[in-house]
Amino acid sequence: MREIIFDTETTGFDPRNGDRLVEIGCIEMVNRVTTGRTYHAYFNPQRSMPAEAEAVHGLSDAFLADKPLFASAALEFLEFIGDSPLVAHNAGFDFNFINAELALCGHPPVGLHRMVDTVALAKVRHPGAKLSLDALCTRYGIDRSHRTLHGALLDAELLAQVYVELRGGRQIGLELIAETTEIVTEIKVLAKKDRIFRQPRPHAASVEELAAHAAFLKAVDSPLWGA
Repeated sequence: MREIIFDTETTGFDPRNGDRLVEIGCIEMVNRVTTGRTYHAYFNPQRSMPAEAEAVHGLSDAFLADKPLFASAALEFLEFIGDSPLVAHNAGFDFNFINAELALCGHPPVGLHRMVDTVALAKVRHPGAKLSLDALCTRYGIDRSHRTLHGALLDAELLAQVYVELRGGRQIGLELIAETTEIVTEIKVLAKKDRIFRQPRPHAASVEELAAHAAFLKAVDSPLWGA
């Protein structure tokens, strides 16, 4: 199964207030294993970057000034994600910004039925615990020492590891046990059905073999069984 793990960086919290998407990073996974395929882009938001947002991700007006508009990359982004499920941490936030940007350039929204929220998964798996990406990385022993600032692609890479753990960890291959058991059972049933039964062959010693054994025992000097 193909899934896209992704993260975004923005100018603020709400696209309805004029906030814009400035970075997106996507990681492709197939059967919960990263394939090496990624999509990463920065965008010019056509507005100034609030100091509070820049302090989080470090993306300044000067850095974003020569970056393309989202509209110019929308088709490339949509082609990369295809129709795969989209996995994000607090996914509603990221979906709101992506769909707001798609609307601005005349594209239909990404359906919410494709949304997989790792915060919701973590609430079920670890009720009452801290659910931030940092907290989950700490819980699962995922190295985030290189994460000094938020970054869409970096956070997507960390989230991919967290997602695997939330779905069963490095034992995810055990999900195949049920299918394997069914296959083995079917093979056994077929083998039993097609088996040709034969009468057991006699294995008793002959008269000559019994006489030879008795002669051997008489020749043993001071046998233990005769003590």
